[in-house]
Amino acid sequence: MSNDTGNKPKWRKYLNIFLVTLLLIAAIAIYFTYFFTYSEGNRAGVLIKFSKKGYVFKTYEGELNVGGMGNLPNTAQMNQIWLFSVSNQAVADSLMLLEGKKVSLHYNQVEKPLPWNGETTSYVDGFKVLGN
Repeated sequence: MSNDTGNKPKWRKYLNIFLVTLLLIAAIAIYFTYFFTYSEGNRAGVLIKFSKKGYVFKTYEGELNVGGMGNLPNTAQMNQIWLFSVSNQAVADSLMLLEGKKVSLHYNQVEKPLPWNGETTSYVDGFKVLGN
């Protein structure tokens, strides 16, 4: 009596191929959702708020007033506020001292944030202080 342990049933072979393919598709989807930078650039404006916040994951969050629209006689100007997150400690420490100043922030934008990276999809990784 021989024991054929070397011959797997065909359905197990196809199941393994299916599971590996599914795992690969999931890994690609996670990468493009949470880690792939689909937008990169600079935003300039007045840094109006910067703080460290969060219940479980403490992250640095900021608000930049990038200007407004309106300026018609007898109307109020409507400001546009841009929200961002910072994960680099050195950048965060510097931005803490620049509230109220005009700055240009370099950022990378992803599709969705991970909880420990910040609340927004825009991650600032550098800045430049602008003149008045």
